[in-house]
Amino acid sequence: MLYWIIIAICVAEFIFSSILHFLNKKASSLPIPSVLSGLYDEETYRRQQLYRRLNARIGYINTCVDTAVLISLFAFGGFALFDDWAHAAGSSPIVAAEIFFGLVFLCSWIPGIPFGIYSTFVIEQQFGFNRTTPRTYILDTIKELLLTVIIGGGIIAVLVWIYNIIPEYFWIIAWGVLSCFSLFMTFFYSDLIVPLFNKQQPLEEGELRRSIEAFAAKVQFRLKDIYVIDGSRRSAHANAYFTGFGSRKRVVLYDTLMEQLTTEEIVGVLAHEIGHYKHGHIYKGILSSLLTNLLMFYVFGCFMDSTAIAAAAGCAQPSFHINLMVFALIYSPFSTVLSIIDNIISRRHEWQADEFARSNGLGKAVASALRKMSRKSLANLTPHPFTVFVEYSHPTLKDRVIHLE
Repeated sequence: MLYWIIIAICVAEFIFSSILHFLNKKASSLPIPSVLSGLYDEETYRRQQLYRRLNARIGYINTCVDTAVLISLFAFGGFALFDDWAHAAGSSPIVAAEIFFGLVFLCSWIPGIPFGIYSTFVIEQQFGFNRTTPRTYILDTIKELLLTVIIGGGIIAVLVWIYNIIPEYFWIIAWGVLSCFSLFMTFFYSDLIVPLFNKQQPLEEGELRRSIEAFAAKVQFRLKDIYVIDGSRRSAHANAYFTGFGSRKRVVLYDTLMEQLTTEEIVGVLAHEIGHYKHGHIYKGILSSLLTNLLMFYVFGCFMDSTAIAAAAGCAQPSFHINLMVFALIYSPFSTVLSIIDNIISRRHEWQADEFARSNGLGKAVASALRKMSRKSLANLTPHPFTVFVEYSHPTLKDRVIHLE
């Protein structure tokens, strides 16, 4: 029964994803909202429609392949075979878990390689967004793979070790360890991970830095680290973000953003980000993530020794890695529901951050920046409302512009 329930979950999730895809496809041909009229001229709108269709198509095909691989591995005994190989290769439960998850990772990673290459060097290249050279792409892929092996492998080793020495308290200790690691990465991500891929330099003295510092002082926001990142090495898309919290707060501006926006517009974008801090969204997000993970670990702790879960994958005996893999499939619908709730909360937070910028006289600047970035990135202006409800962490451009202006 559990075997068929898991198959049904995988199929249902694929059907749900397909519904979202086709609803968005249908909505993409709707007229541009009047408040955004003039954002695209006729030729640019034609390019935007083609860009969206190509990305949606390759994304949907990728989803089909991922689903087929996952169902095949589970339904035809792939997980049980990997479990046998893992146990045959090493008597240590840590080694067995590393081998098992390594094989599962390869089965999900390898089919995605052609899609990543096609997206970068065909679609993004065709529309003038790609600036990644083949050499940079290969180096990035190797670095990402090594980080996955080092960080992911390390986390698996620690979890299996905890499971084997203190199984009765595994769920709470494992949650505590991963929570500490997550907070550590939040603090030091820009110092440890970003330099492996990009160069960051302090923003030079000038009008932009003075304007940012003046606004931060006006709203009593402590800010000393403002960096520029060479995002143009890989893409023409623009971005800006805050990282860290407390004394580790850092503003990071993409050089492409500085090329596209005026000083006032950039200050408006950062005012929005400062609004997140002023409303405590960063801390609320961290707390929400910690509680969600605590729930997940608690539920897994109730099933981590279940023979029935192992048997659903075709294994005679339960083990940490096989039970965790099957549990992840069972937990997936709950994870989807939690993700939708997170997106609802996130959209509310985005409204509040926009309101903070607007109340400080930068509403029109933020709206203008959003218009420019959306036009430059060929953004979809008419997503289907149900897709927005399920997948969007931000309100639509139309709704944000109406509110900001």
